[in-house]
Amino acid sequence: MEDLQDAILQSIIVKTDAKCTAKFGCVSQRWYSLASDDHLWCRFCAQDFNISSRLDPTGSPCSSYKENKEILLLILPPSLRCDSSLHFSVEKSRGSKETYEKWHEAFYMYPLSIVRRAKDCWDIIRNWTSTHFPEVANTLVPGASEDEIRRAEDKLGWQLPVSTRILYRFCNGQKIRHGGLPQTQQLSVLGLMGGYHFYNRHVNVHLLPLEEVLELTEHCASQITLPRGSKHIVIAASCNMNKFFFLDCSDGQLYVGTKNLAVTGEMMPCVSSTLIDVAQQDAMLMWLEEYGRQLEVGNFSVRKDGEDGNIWSISLFPEKEPLCSEAVTNGVQVRASAVFVPEESDLQESDDKYYFFYSIRMCLVRQEKISEGAMLSSCQLSRRHWVIRANDTIIADIHGDAVIGKYPYLKEGGDVFVYQSCCPLSTSSGSIEGDFTFVPGRQA
Repeated sequence: MEDLQDAILQSIIVKTDAKCTAKFGCVSQRWYSLASDDHLWCRFCAQDFNISSRLDPTGSPCSSYKENKEILLLILPPSLRCDSSLHFSVEKSRGSKETYEKWHEAFYMYPLSIVRRAKDCWDIIRNWTSTHFPEVANTLVPGASEDEIRRAEDKLGWQLPVSTRILYRFCNGQKIRHGGLPQTQQLSVLGLMGGYHFYNRHVNVHLLPLEEVLELTEHCASQITLPRGSKHIVIAASCNMNKFFFLDCSDGQLYVGTKNLAVTGEMMPCVSSTLIDVAQQDAMLMWLEEYGRQLEVGNFSVRKDGEDGNIWSISLFPEKEPLCSEAVTNGVQVRASAVFVPEESDLQESDDKYYFFYSIRMCLVRQEKISEGAMLSSCQLSRRHWVIRANDTIIADIHGDAVIGKYPYLKEGGDVFVYQSCCPLSTSSGSIEGDFTFVPGRQA
């Protein structure tokens, strides 16, 4: 093959993968030069790790050129590396090869498909938080090292699922630093996994770093009745300890605690067992991937929280159809959505088994947005009518004055009126529909 022209050899190389190209480069100095093409390694970076920039796994830039004759050899296991009798002159290798080598060195022990999924997942979450909620983005901790993960596993007494290890390699949870708000207030709003509130009930979930995983797992083990010999760890929790997510390290399933968690250890699975890859045990990864997708499409948003309306957090009340309903009449816009609340649900109950929080947003939209009908310049809520169903069975038909004792006054360009409430159902699915009655101007 030494007689083949460079163009023919290059056409062969581009049809191979990174490992084959590395072997190819060990044959001779000429082949090494062909296998060092920067465009080739740029393609491998994109193909295997979805990398488009020359950054190593820590986010540090790789040099565009580097004196390094080992870079091709290092992506091969020792048994496949070039014999010492082969001598290549030291040459400047381009940055894409160096980038690939650093990523391969960091993750060669894991399946590339899972590494790429975890990287893509964290890229989406980091990009979204950096754009929409930088205060939360600043709480994300750089990835844990292999040694840090092994030490955590030694303290636990068992290994983490492969996909969970990779997730922590990219991001070691959240660390809330002191800022302008009191620490308790910062904790209550800066949870990466978001939350909801109604009345005095507030939930905001943080993704825990390994150090806190160990601490909270030990605490819960002494407080909660779990199956003997179970390998559950706490990977996320609300700051006021009213919601916990547990990862079962024996099968990789992710659970969330119910109202009976402290008494009976009752939990609900977060991912259907039929979707989990048995080999990769990737429920936590699937959970984060789905959360990232919901952020990316705008279904979850950063909204004002609390009675004073000055605190912001990631809200889990959906903002997009079909999970969010919207109606506009004479300029009055009403938007409604609901979220299932496992930590208030009691699977032992027959009637009020499943708990849902719902959010209603009312405002008077600007006149140019209304294509038909008369436009109100101002109005005030007078009455409400709700029809509540469990599955398709009507369980309540409610007529009442205003909402939660309030009669919001709406005007064009004014603030959105928001209220949250709750509804227990005997079934895992149901609906609330109805109407609001507004009077023009203010009520007498």
